[in-house]
Order: sequence, then structure tokens, then C-alpha cells
Amino acid sequence: MSTDTLTPEAHSPGAPAPSGLEQLRDIFQNPDRAPSGMGATMGIDHVEIEEGRVVFGATPHAGVYNPIGTVHGGFAATLLDSCLGCAVHSKLKAGQGYTTLELKVAYHRAMTTATGPIRAEGVVINMGRRAAFAEGRLTDLNGRLYATATSTLLVFER
Repeated sequence: MSTDTLTPEAHSPGAPAPSGLEQLRDIFQNPDRAPSGMGATMGIDHVEIEEGRVVFGATPHAGVYNPIGTVHGGFAATLLDSCLGCAVHSKLKAGQGYTTLELKVAYHRAMTTATGPIRAEGVVINMGRRAAFAEGRLTDLNGRLYATATSTLLVFER
């Protein structure tokens, strides 16, 4: 998910700017808002959102396979990067932005279309004035682990 899709619509002059959590809730709870390009292409849906924690869901499909007949690692990396970034976004104050500085993904097990629905959960570990740290897990509905990730994100004033 691009942070461009998470930019709030212009708010009324004089009204307080929304926090990151308010922005995400507005985006995720608005049925008229189409998913971002990457989210739509990969079939990513939001599942849960709270301050410091975001869960996305998706189902691996043939369109994300690599030449060796399994789901491409970029599918897991994108899900994890998106949920980690949104977890940090949920803790932003009004007027702040963020960008990913580093993403480290560890692949524990291959996915195929037979894997079925998966969940990517991202949690903020530490939120500083200039940097945030988050970690995530990608599991199937039985809790079987497919990938983990850690991320370092730059926090800045807009």
C-alpha cells in the first residue's frame, strides 16, 4: 500500500487534522473507497485495525506465482510491508508522515493456492519522534507461520 492512498482527503479549514488512526479508519470503513492499485491487484483486504496494530488478509492466487510453482516472495513481503507501515501510520499524530527505511523478511514455508486465506499482522514495537520499529507475522487460518518481518520506518512532519 502506498502512503499516497493513505493521505486524508482535504479536511475543513479550522477543523483539527485527523490522527493516523482516524485516517486509516476513514479509509478502511468507507465502502466507496476502492483499494489501492497494489491492494486490488494482490487481493489484499483490511481485517483489523487498532492503535499500533493492523491485520490484512489475502488469499494466494495463480497471479502471484513465481516460475517454480509457488507464491512469489514479493507477495509475502508486500503484505508484511503494508501491515507494518499501516501499524505505524495508526500511531501518527496529525501532521506526521512516514516511509519505510528497511524491511527484513524471513520466509519460513512456501505458499501455494492450496494454502488458502492468510493473515498478515503488524505491530509497532517502538514509536519514537523520528523512527518507528515494527514486526509482523504471516500465518494461515490454522496459525501456521509462513513469514516474519521487521521494519524500521522514518517518521517526519509533513
